[in-house]
Amino acid sequence: MTNEREERLLARVEDAYGIVSVYEVEDYRFLEFGEAIEQSCVFTADPSWLEYDYTRAMLIGALCHELPESALFLGLGAGTLTQACLKFLPLDDVEAIELRPDVPRLAMEYLGLDDDPRLYVRIGDAVELLPTAEKADLIFVDLYTDHGPGVAHLAWNFLEQCQQQLNPGGWLVINQWAGDDGKPLGAALLRGLYHRHYWELPVKEGNVVVLVPAEFDQELQIDELRARAEALAPQLGYSLEYLIKAIRPAT
Repeated sequence: MTNEREERLLARVEDAYGIVSVYEVEDYRFLEFGEAIEQSCVFTADPSWLEYDYTRAMLIGALCHELPESALFLGLGAGTLTQACLKFLPLDDVEAIELRPDVPRLAMEYLGLDDDPRLYVRIGDAVELLPTAEKADLIFVDLYTDHGPGVAHLAWNFLEQCQQQLNPGGWLVINQWAGDDGKPLGAALLRGLYHRHYWELPVKEGNVVVLVPAEFDQELQIDELRARAEALAPQLGYSLEYLIKAIRPAT
Protein backbone atom coordinates (compact mmCIF):
# COMPACT_ATOMS: atom_id res chain seq x y z
CA MET A 1 0.00 0.00 0.00
CA THR A 2 1.25 3.49 -0.76
CA ASN A 3 0.97 6.37 1.65
CA GLU A 4 -0.41 8.65 -1.08
CA ARG A 5 -3.87 7.14 -0.68
CA GLU A 6 -5.83 7.94 2.44
CA GLU A 7 -6.01 4.90 4.67
CA ARG A 8 -8.32 4.40 7.59
CA LEU A 9 -7.62 2.01 10.46
CA LEU A 10 -10.72 -0.09 11.15
CA ALA A 11 -9.35 -2.57 13.68
CA ARG A 12 -6.13 -3.37 15.47
CA VAL A 13 -5.54 -6.23 17.90
CA GLU A 14 -2.45 -7.68 19.53
CA ASP A 15 -2.06 -11.37 20.27
CA ALA A 16 0.77 -13.72 21.24
CA TYR A 17 2.18 -13.49 17.69
CA GLY A 18 2.08 -9.72 17.28
CA ILE A 19 -0.27 -7.17 15.77
CA VAL A 20 -3.15 -7.75 13.36
CA SER A 21 -4.71 -4.72 11.66
CA VAL A 22 -7.48 -4.01 9.18
CA TYR A 23 -7.19 -0.90 7.01
CA GLU A 24 -9.53 0.59 4.45
CA VAL A 25 -8.26 2.41 1.36
CA GLU A 26 -10.97 3.57 -1.05
CA ASP A 27 -12.82 0.44 -2.25
CA TYR A 28 -10.45 -2.04 -0.62
CA ARG A 29 -9.75 -3.39 2.82
CA PHE A 30 -6.42 -4.89 3.85
CA LEU A 31 -5.48 -7.40 6.51
CA GLU A 32 -1.99 -6.66 7.82
CA PHE A 33 0.35 -8.46 10.20
CA GLY A 34 2.98 -6.51 12.12
CA GLU A 35 3.96 -3.14 10.71
CA ALA A 36 2.43 -2.77 7.24
CA ILE A 37 3.02 -6.36 6.11
CA GLU A 38 0.04 -6.83 3.84
CA GLN A 39 -1.49 -10.31 4.05
CA SER A 40 -4.77 -9.99 2.18
CA CYS A 41 -6.69 -7.54 0.04
CA VAL A 42 -10.49 -7.50 -0.19
CA PHE A 43 -12.62 -5.62 -2.70
CA THR A 44 -15.43 -4.58 -0.38
CA ALA A 45 -18.15 -4.68 -3.04
CA ASP A 46 -17.36 -8.36 -3.75
CA PRO A 47 -15.28 -10.26 -1.15
CA SER A 48 -14.93 -13.24 -3.52
CA TRP A 49 -13.07 -11.06 -6.07
CA LEU A 50 -9.44 -12.18 -6.28
CA GLU A 51 -7.34 -9.05 -6.63
CA TYR A 52 -3.89 -10.65 -6.66
CA ASP A 53 -2.43 -13.00 -9.24
CA TYR A 54 -1.23 -15.44 -6.58
CA THR A 55 -4.79 -15.98 -5.33
CA ARG A 56 -6.00 -16.40 -8.91
CA ALA A 57 -3.19 -18.90 -9.46
CA MET A 58 -4.34 -20.83 -6.38
CA LEU A 59 -7.87 -20.88 -7.82
CA ILE A 60 -6.37 -22.40 -10.98
CA GLY A 61 -5.00 -25.11 -8.70
CA ALA A 62 -8.56 -25.78 -7.56
CA LEU A 63 -9.71 -26.00 -11.17
CA CYS A 64 -7.21 -28.80 -11.79
CA HIS A 65 -9.83 -31.00 -10.10
CA GLU A 66 -12.84 -31.89 -12.23
CA LEU A 67 -15.44 -31.89 -9.45
CA PRO A 68 -14.08 -31.07 -5.97
CA GLU A 69 -16.46 -31.65 -3.08
CA SER A 70 -14.13 -30.95 -0.13
CA ALA A 71 -11.35 -28.48 0.56
CA LEU A 72 -8.90 -27.77 3.38
CA PHE A 73 -7.33 -24.33 3.80
CA LEU A 74 -4.16 -24.17 5.88
CA GLY A 75 -4.06 -20.46 6.63
CA LEU A 76 -7.24 -18.42 6.24
CA GLY A 77 -6.19 -14.77 6.09
CA ALA A 78 -9.05 -12.55 4.97
CA GLY A 79 -10.70 -15.57 3.39
CA THR A 80 -10.95 -14.23 -0.17
CA LEU A 81 -9.74 -17.47 -1.76
CA THR A 82 -12.02 -19.46 0.55
CA GLN A 83 -14.94 -17.22 -0.45
CA ALA A 84 -14.16 -17.65 -4.14
CA CYS A 85 -13.94 -21.43 -3.85
CA LEU A 86 -17.21 -21.61 -1.93
CA LYS A 87 -18.89 -19.42 -4.52
CA PHE A 88 -17.55 -20.92 -7.74
CA LEU A 89 -16.84 -24.58 -6.97
CA PRO A 90 -19.25 -27.42 -6.10
CA LEU A 91 -17.90 -27.75 -2.57
CA ASP A 92 -20.03 -29.08 0.27
CA ASP A 93 -17.38 -29.47 2.99
CA VAL A 94 -14.68 -26.86 3.67
CA GLU A 95 -12.32 -26.74 6.63
CA ALA A 96 -9.89 -23.94 7.44
CA ILE A 97 -7.12 -24.04 10.04
CA GLU A 98 -5.94 -20.63 11.20
CA LEU A 99 -3.26 -20.01 13.84
CA ARG A 100 -4.57 -16.71 15.17
CA PRO A 101 -8.09 -16.58 16.68
CA ASP A 102 -8.61 -12.91 15.83
CA VAL A 103 -8.07 -13.49 12.10
CA PRO A 104 -11.37 -15.28 11.31
CA ARG A 105 -13.23 -12.90 13.63
CA LEU A 106 -11.82 -9.86 11.82
CA ALA A 107 -12.43 -11.52 8.44
CA MET A 108 -16.13 -11.95 9.26
CA GLU A 109 -16.53 -8.56 10.92
CA TYR A 110 -14.63 -6.36 8.45
CA LEU A 111 -13.58 -8.36 5.39
CA GLY A 112 -16.81 -9.90 4.16
CA LEU A 113 -16.15 -13.53 5.05
CA ASP A 114 -19.53 -15.28 5.07
CA ASP A 115 -20.59 -17.45 7.96
CA ASP A 116 -21.22 -20.22 5.45
CA PRO A 117 -22.65 -23.48 6.88
CA ARG A 118 -20.22 -25.43 4.68
CA LEU A 119 -17.21 -23.73 6.30
CA TYR A 120 -15.68 -25.00 9.55
CA VAL A 121 -12.82 -22.95 11.01
CA ARG A 122 -10.43 -24.41 13.58
CA ILE A 123 -7.92 -22.34 15.53
CA GLY A 124 -4.42 -23.73 15.98
CA ASP A 125 -1.13 -24.64 14.36
CA ALA A 126 -1.66 -26.29 10.97
CA VAL A 127 1.34 -28.56 11.52
CA GLU A 128 -0.21 -29.93 14.71
CA LEU A 129 -3.82 -30.08 13.52
CA LEU A 130 -3.29 -31.47 10.01
CA PRO A 131 -3.37 -35.14 11.12
CA THR A 132 -6.86 -34.60 12.61
CA ALA A 133 -8.26 -32.88 9.51
CA GLU A 134 -10.62 -34.66 7.14
CA LYS A 135 -9.14 -35.87 3.88
CA ALA A 136 -9.94 -33.46 1.07
CA ASP A 137 -10.06 -33.12 -2.71
CA LEU A 138 -8.19 -29.81 -2.47
CA ILE A 139 -5.64 -28.64 0.09
CA PHE A 140 -4.30 -25.08 0.07
CA VAL A 141 -1.12 -24.13 1.96
CA ASP A 142 -0.70 -20.40 2.54
CA LEU A 143 1.00 -20.01 5.93
CA TYR A 144 2.67 -16.61 6.19
CA THR A 145 3.63 -14.42 9.13
CA ASP A 146 4.87 -10.84 9.22
CA HIS A 147 8.38 -12.32 8.82
CA GLY A 148 7.62 -14.34 5.70
CA PRO A 149 6.69 -17.97 5.02
CA GLY A 150 5.92 -20.14 8.03
CA VAL A 151 8.33 -23.00 8.77
CA ALA A 152 5.76 -25.46 7.40
CA HIS A 153 6.58 -24.28 3.87
CA LEU A 154 9.97 -25.98 4.19
CA ALA A 155 9.07 -28.89 6.46
CA TRP A 156 9.44 -32.21 4.61
CA ASN A 157 7.17 -34.22 6.95
CA PHE A 158 4.43 -31.61 6.89
CA LEU A 159 4.42 -31.22 3.11
CA GLU A 160 4.47 -35.00 2.73
CA GLN A 161 1.53 -35.26 5.10
CA CYS A 162 -0.38 -32.63 3.09
CA GLN A 163 -0.15 -34.81 -0.01
CA GLN A 164 -1.21 -37.86 2.01
CA GLN A 165 -4.31 -36.01 3.25
CA LEU A 166 -5.60 -35.72 -0.32
CA ASN A 167 -8.36 -37.91 -1.64
CA PRO A 168 -7.54 -39.89 -4.80
CA GLY A 169 -7.44 -37.46 -7.71
CA GLY A 170 -6.92 -34.53 -5.36
CA TRP A 171 -4.60 -31.54 -5.66
CA LEU A 172 -2.29 -29.80 -3.20
CA VAL A 173 -1.84 -26.08 -3.92
CA ILE A 174 1.11 -24.37 -2.19
CA ASN A 175 1.79 -20.63 -2.29
CA GLN A 176 5.60 -20.42 -2.15
CA TRP A 177 7.90 -17.46 -2.30
CA ALA A 178 10.25 -17.40 -5.28
CA GLY A 179 14.00 -17.06 -5.00
CA ASP A 180 16.15 -14.76 -7.12
CA ASP A 181 16.39 -17.59 -9.66
CA GLY A 182 12.60 -17.65 -10.07
CA LYS A 183 12.34 -21.10 -8.54
CA PRO A 184 10.05 -21.74 -5.60
CA LEU A 185 11.35 -21.57 -2.06
CA GLY A 186 12.78 -24.96 -1.15
CA ALA A 187 12.89 -26.13 -4.77
CA ALA A 188 15.36 -28.94 -4.00
CA LEU A 189 13.17 -30.18 -1.15
CA LEU A 190 10.06 -30.10 -3.35
CA ARG A 191 11.83 -31.95 -6.18
CA GLY A 192 12.96 -34.69 -3.80
CA LEU A 193 9.70 -35.00 -1.91
CA TYR A 194 7.38 -35.00 -4.91
CA HIS A 195 9.80 -36.69 -7.35
CA ARG A 196 9.58 -33.69 -9.71
CA HIS A 197 5.96 -34.65 -10.37
CA TYR A 198 4.31 -31.26 -9.89
CA TRP A 199 3.77 -28.03 -11.78
CA GLU A 200 4.71 -24.43 -11.05
CA LEU A 201 2.87 -21.20 -11.74
CA PRO A 202 5.01 -18.07 -11.21
CA VAL A 203 3.13 -14.81 -10.60
CA LYS A 204 4.06 -11.14 -10.63
CA GLU A 205 3.93 -10.71 -6.83
CA GLY A 206 7.11 -12.76 -6.63
CA ASN A 207 5.46 -16.02 -5.63
CA VAL A 208 5.35 -19.41 -7.29
CA VAL A 209 2.19 -21.45 -6.79
CA VAL A 210 3.02 -25.16 -6.73
CA LEU A 211 0.44 -27.67 -8.00
CA VAL A 212 0.96 -31.17 -6.60
CA PRO A 213 -1.24 -34.13 -7.55
CA ALA A 214 -2.25 -36.78 -5.04
CA GLU A 215 -0.72 -39.61 -7.05
CA PHE A 216 2.33 -40.12 -9.21
CA ASP A 217 0.32 -41.31 -12.22
CA GLN A 218 -1.97 -38.26 -12.06
CA GLU A 219 -1.32 -35.68 -14.77
CA LEU A 220 -2.33 -32.06 -15.16
CA GLN A 221 -4.88 -32.03 -17.99
CA ILE A 222 -4.20 -28.55 -19.35
CA ASP A 223 -6.96 -28.61 -21.98
CA GLU A 224 -9.58 -29.59 -19.40
CA LEU A 225 -8.23 -26.97 -16.99
CA ARG A 226 -8.44 -24.33 -19.69
CA ALA A 227 -12.02 -25.31 -20.54
CA ARG A 228 -13.12 -25.09 -16.90
CA ALA A 229 -11.43 -21.69 -16.52
CA GLU A 230 -13.07 -20.36 -19.71
CA ALA A 231 -16.49 -21.54 -18.55
CA LEU A 232 -16.01 -19.79 -15.21
CA ALA A 233 -14.62 -16.51 -16.59
CA PRO A 234 -18.02 -14.76 -17.01
CA GLN A 235 -18.84 -15.41 -13.35
CA LEU A 236 -15.37 -14.44 -12.14
CA GLY A 237 -15.28 -11.23 -14.15
CA TYR A 238 -11.78 -11.95 -15.44
CA SER A 239 -9.94 -14.51 -17.54
CA LEU A 240 -7.35 -16.89 -16.09
CA GLU A 241 -5.80 -17.66 -19.47
CA TYR A 242 -2.75 -15.43 -18.97
CA LEU A 243 -1.88 -17.44 -15.86
CA ILE A 244 -2.61 -20.85 -17.39
CA LYS A 245 -0.10 -19.97 -20.12
CA ALA A 246 2.57 -19.51 -17.44
CA ILE A 247 2.23 -23.03 -15.98
CA ARG A 248 5.47 -24.99 -16.29
CA PRO A 249 6.78 -28.39 -15.17
CA ALA A 250 8.80 -28.59 -11.97
CA THR A 251 12.11 -26.72 -12.23
